[in-house]
Amino acid sequence: MTEPQPIVFIIDDDISVREGISDLLRSVGLGVQTFASTQEFVNSKRPDAPGCIILDVRLPGRSGLELQQSLGQLGIRLPVIFISAHGDIPISVRAMKSGAMEFLTKPIHEQELLDAVQAGIERDRANRQDNALATELRARFDSLTSREREIMSLVVSGNLNKQIGFQTGLSEMTVKVHRSHVMQKMQAKSLVDLVRMADKLGVSAPKAKT
Repeated sequence: MTEPQPIVFIIDDDISVREGISDLLRSVGLGVQTFASTQEFVNSKRPDAPGCIILDVRLPGRSGLELQQSLGQLGIRLPVIFISAHGDIPISVRAMKSGAMEFLTKPIHEQELLDAVQAGIERDRANRQDNALATELRARFDSLTSREREIMSLVVSGNLNKQIGFQTGLSEMTVKVHRSHVMQKMQAKSLVDLVRMADKLGVSAPKAKT
C-alpha cells in the first residue's frame, strides 16, 4: 500500500512566514497545511499521514509552548520544530525538555529547516510503524483463549512443558498442543521471539496456585 504524502503543519501568525515556508516545503514535494493560531490547528481535520509541526513560540491566544505541552492530551503525536524571532535560551530549553525536535531562530536557514522537517517526518513515520505493530501484536494476543494466555505466560517465564503441566493440571501432551497454538496465533518463530512479544505486551507470569 502506497504511503500518503507527508504533511507539514505550519502554525505562525505571520502570513509572510507561513507562505515562505509553505513554498519551500512544497518545492520538495511535501504537503502543507497552515494556521494563524494554535486554536485553528486544534480545530482542524488532520489527514492520516506522516508529518510534523512547525510551530512559532509566541502566538496570539494559546502559545506554541502551551500547545506543545497539551499535544499528548489532544492525542496528537506529531514531532515539533519550534521557530522564533525571540530565540532566548530559557524558552528553547523548555521546548527541548518538553520533547521538541529542534529550535530554529528567524530568519530561518532553508537547508536547516528542510533537514529538521525531514528528521521530524522520519521520526513520525517510525512511531506510526511501531504503533501499528503494537496494535497488531495486541490483536494476536487478544485472539488467544484464557488457557492459551496462561500457557504463554508460563512458557515465557522459562517453564518446561512438564512444569507447566504440573502447575496447570494438564497432561504434557495437552500443554504441547496449547503451546503450539500460542506460537501459531502469535506468529512467533521461536521461543526468543515469543519472549520479546510478551515483553512488549507486558505479559507476566501468573501467580502460583496455593
